Amino acid sequence: MNIHHFVAIDLGATSGRVILASLSNGTIEMEEIHRFPDTIIQMQGHFYWDLPAIYKSVIEGLKKVAERKVAITSIGIDTWGVDFALFGEDGLMLGLPYCYRDPHTTDAPEKFFERMPRHELYEKTGIQIMNFNSVFQLDTLRRNHCSALEAAAKILFIPDALAYLLTGNMITEYTIASTAQMIDPRTKCWDKDILSLLGLKEENFGPITMPGQKTGTLTEEVRSLTGLGSIPVVAVAGHDTGSAVAGTQLSGNDTAYLSSGTWSLMGIESREPIISERSFELNFTNEGGIEGTIRVLKNICGMWLLERSRTEWEEQSYSSLIAQAEASEPFRSLINPDAPCFANPKSMIEAINAYCKATDQPTPQSTGEYVRCIFESLALRYRQVVEMLGEFSPEPLSKMIVIGGGARNNMLNQYTANATNLKVETGSSEATALGNVMMQAKWAGVVASIEQMRQMIAQSLPAREQFTPQEKELWDAAYEKYLTIYREL
Repeated sequence: MNIHHFVAIDLGATSGRVILASLSNGTIEMEEIHRFPDTIIQMQGHFYWDLPAIYKSVIEGLKKVAERKVAITSIGIDTWGVDFALFGEDGLMLGLPYCYRDPHTTDAPEKFFERMPRHELYEKTGIQIMNFNSVFQLDTLRRNHCSALEAAAKILFIPDALAYLLTGNMITEYTIASTAQMIDPRTKCWDKDILSLLGLKEENFGPITMPGQKTGTLTEEVRSLTGLGSIPVVAVAGHDTGSAVAGTQLSGNDTAYLSSGTWSLMGIESREPIISERSFELNFTNEGGIEGTIRVLKNICGMWLLERSRTEWEEQSYSSLIAQAEASEPFRSLINPDAPCFANPKSMIEAINAYCKATDQPTPQSTGEYVRCIFESLALRYRQVVEMLGEFSPEPLSKMIVIGGGARNNMLNQYTANATNLKVETGSSEATALGNVMMQAKWAGVVASIEQMRQMIAQSLPAREQFTPQEKELWDAAYEKYLTIYREL
């Protein structure tokens, strides 16, 4: 029996994991070897990623992999998008990377639009305008005369920075670069006009590398630290959403995906970018996917709302929180999850209260009411985005596949079906790691196409849970209320 072992390093916006995957007889088995926090440091008025600590945790995970004493075919890395690390001429990192939640880019888009109009930037890149996009982060650092940027020889996005620390080779993986709002999705190359406005050149980045290409092999130092051999590191879809969609069993043009985690990413898979006046007006994005696909999607604030709220409550399990929410009054309080006040407040509870007061709604009074407010509001926001997405789908949408951690949240999944009036199916809660592993498998010749990748995933997963729409009139009325409070802020 021919068994292949792959390692997926999967970093989300709150935690990271090192996963050992085994492929044999057309099926996949995955085991979480090491889990660790992706720490944000508040220091000197800014928020940074503790990249050395993340690297140390990755090394610890790889050391645990080595202790299994199995032959590893390759390693792949995926992370959240837009953030980057700066490296000097000597190859050393110049300070900690800024976190996309740092407020220094609050007004950055408007400042950039003074030199390149909003419409022109969107037409060039097809990427939705969000203040933390790499282009605005870099322009902010330029305007602030950041000494690290001025001294930087290379700019590496987070998965590429980690790959460099493991292999010594600098590359720019295409899907992660596409989140920067600096890549032309038609040519899949840097836009030189945008780079020029930032005072940058293509040489400031590693060569653009497509998913499924080899980055390098582990350095002697990493081999010594971990006990592993000269294992290849393969460029997978470095953006975690790119890997998640690669790991989703999409079939037909009537299906949307919802990658549900700290962020909710809702979209469709397309062979061509969709860049039009209407996509510009609705602020939809065109991010790079595997095998030449485009992820036409919209970012929605996801479980960040609950994750931050939980830090203010006594520790409780998700099952307890959901039970309390189910016992609470429906549609008592609603919020717009994407309102700026929820981006990174000191207190999420206070931010929710302030929003409710500003829209003449009662504030939640119990933990269950806060959780219900969050879940119902997310589901109604999903409906709003589904209606937008339907304008770009080649066929009317009839189904949505939920992947990521949110695939395990049956309450929210049922609410999503009710709100959107779509049949909701659960994909894998480990879709990101699956997509990471399957791109490595394609590099290794185990599978030859997206279709084979998704077929193997389907054979490896249990039957999908399905949720059909219910209480249509009740949710239609709630949506009308949601649109009222959405317009007010």
